[in-house]
Amino acid sequence: MNINNLRNFVIISHIDHGKSTLADRFLELTGTIEKGKMHAQFLDMMDIEKERGITIKMKPVRMKYTFKLKPYVLNLIDTPGHADFSYEVSRSLAAVEGAILMVDASKGIQAQTVSNLEMARNQNLVIIPVINKIDLPQAEIEKVEKEICNLLNIQADEIIRISAKDGTNVEKVLGAVIEKIPPPEIKEGSFRSLIFDSDYDLYKGVIAYVRVFEGEIKEGQGINLLKVGEKSETKEVGIFSPLLVPLKVLSCGEIGYVATGFKDARKVRVGDTLASVGKDILPLPGYKKSEPMVFLSVYPRDPNHFKFLKGALEKLVLNDASLSVNPEMKTGLGRGFRCGFLGLLHAEVITERLKREYKLDLILSTPSVLYKLNIGGKDCFLHSASEWPDNPASIEKSWEEWINLKVMTPVSYLGNILKLLGSIQSSYSETRYISSDKVELVYETPLREIISRNFYDKLKSASQGFASMSYKFLGWREADLVKMDILILGKKEEAFSKIIPKSESFKEGRRIVKKLKEVLSPELFSVPLQAVVYGKIIARETLTARKKDVIASLYGGDYSRKRKLLENQKKKKGKLKERGNVRIPPEAYFKVLE
Repeated sequence: MNINNLRNFVIISHIDHGKSTLADRFLELTGTIEKGKMHAQFLDMMDIEKERGITIKMKPVRMKYTFKLKPYVLNLIDTPGHADFSYEVSRSLAAVEGAILMVDASKGIQAQTVSNLEMARNQNLVIIPVINKIDLPQAEIEKVEKEICNLLNIQADEIIRISAKDGTNVEKVLGAVIEKIPPPEIKEGSFRSLIFDSDYDLYKGVIAYVRVFEGEIKEGQGINLLKVGEKSETKEVGIFSPLLVPLKVLSCGEIGYVATGFKDARKVRVGDTLASVGKDILPLPGYKKSEPMVFLSVYPRDPNHFKFLKGALEKLVLNDASLSVNPEMKTGLGRGFRCGFLGLLHAEVITERLKREYKLDLILSTPSVLYKLNIGGKDCFLHSASEWPDNPASIEKSWEEWINLKVMTPVSYLGNILKLLGSIQSSYSETRYISSDKVELVYETPLREIISRNFYDKLKSASQGFASMSYKFLGWREADLVKMDILILGKKEEAFSKIIPKSESFKEGRRIVKKLKEVLSPELFSVPLQAVVYGKIIARETLTARKKDVIASLYGGDYSRKRKLLENQKKKKGKLKERGNVRIPPEAYFKVLE
C-alpha cells in the first residue's frame, strides 16, 4: 500500500450532533458494509449505545475510497460526544492526523464542541469544519456558520454544509479529508506502536488496538511492552473493517490490532508502547492518565457473586482505561469495590453493563468525590468516609476539588441558568458571547455541587435541553469538612457515613434519618436513628416499636392486673433493647443510598 494514499482521521462534536450517522454514510459510500447488512448507528455495537442513541466507545474502521481516479485507504475513528467519555476522544486524537469538527445546524456550537476542538488543536490536527442537519426545518445555517467562523477564525466557504441523514454533500467531506489531511509520516526502523485501546479474546489473549508509528509487525514476531517490560509473540495482526480482519503485515502509519498473546489483561495498558524485541528502542509519548472524578461503591446483592463481580470489573478495566477499581471493602453490605469514574453518565453506563453483560444484581452507593486531608504534615486522599481518621483532632487541614465550569446557553434561557447557578456554591468568572443570542457562562464551583445536586439534569430542565456544560479540574481549595456518621440503636453503620461540608451536615443528617425511618421495619422495641458529627447528635428520628396488645385477653376485672402485664411488657422490651440487634436488609441500604 502506498502510504501517501493513507488518511487517518476522527469525527468530533458535541453529543447528538450526528457523528454516528455521518459514519454510517461513510460506510455506505465506501462500500465497507454491504447494503443488506447496513443499519443505523452501525459502529455503535453495544445494546446500551443503541438504546440511548449515544456513542460510548471509540470505534476504528478501515475504508477504501476512490477519489479522482486514485484509490485511498481511510482509517476513521468514531468518537463519543459526552464529556464523561472525553478520555476516549483524547486517545483517538493521538492516533490520527486530522479531525472533522461537526456542529448541529439547529443547536450551534456547544460546550463539548469547544472542549474537543481544544484537544484536537493540542495535537496539531488539521480541522475540517462541517455543519450537519441542514435539512431540519429549525436549522439556522447562517447563524451557526458565523459561530464556527468566529471560533476557528476562517471564512464561510471553508465550511461544508451537509445532511448526514439523507447523504447531502457527504462526498465533499470525504474529498476534503483526502485533500486537506496529510498522509502519515514514513519512519523506517524497528517496530513501534502506541496502544490506544484494547480488548480480550480467550484464545488470542489481549488484543491491542494500535497506531503504528515506525516499522512494521507480522504474525509470529516477538513483541515487547516497553513500560512494563513484558515480552510475547504476536498471534495475529490485522485491521478493523469494522470487525477484525487478519493481514500478513501491519505497516508504518496504519491503524490496526495486534493479538499479543498476553493472558494477563493487567499487563497491556493503554498508552504503553508495543515494540519489537530489541535494544535501545525508546517508548513513544503515552497518554496522561485520566483521574477519576466520581466514586461509587459497588456490591453484589448476593454475597456469593463477589468473585463474578471481581472478574467482570477486571474485564471492563481492560476495555475502559478511564475506569479505576480500588481494593475490596467490607461493610454492612458485604464485600464490594470502590470504583472511580469520569462522571455520572460514565458510572451509569458501567453499572448498566455489569448488570446486562455479566448478569449481576448490584447495590450501589451514592456518588461521591475525592477529598484531601493533611494529617501530621502529610497529605492523604479519601475516596470514602470509611477512610476518615479515627482521631479527627489530627486533621490539620482539609480540601475539596474545585472545577472550572462552562455553561453554554441561548440568551432566552439566561435567567433560568443564572438562577440555577445561584443555587449552588459557586464563584462567577466571566461571560463570553458566542453570537448575538448564545452566551457562555464561566464559573468556579466545587465538584461536589455538580455531582451531589445532579446539576446536569437540572441544567437541561432549566433550558429545555438547549444548554450544555463542560468542566475542567482547577485544583484543591480548603474546606471545613466533617464526617457524618449514622447510628442505629447506638451502633454506627459505616455504609451510611459521609464526608460533607460542616455547613450541610444538619440538612443531610435530617434527610438520611427520615429516610431510614421510612424504609426500616419496626422492631419489638423502639429504635433511635441518629446523625452524629464529632460525637454530637445533629438529627434524630425514632422508629416506633411494633405493638402487641398483651391485655387483649382480659375482660373486666381489677385494673392492677392489666397494669402489671403492661409494666412487665415494658421491662422485657427494655432488656430486649439492651441485647437487641437491628438487622438492616440490603434493600434498605439501597433505598437510602439511591
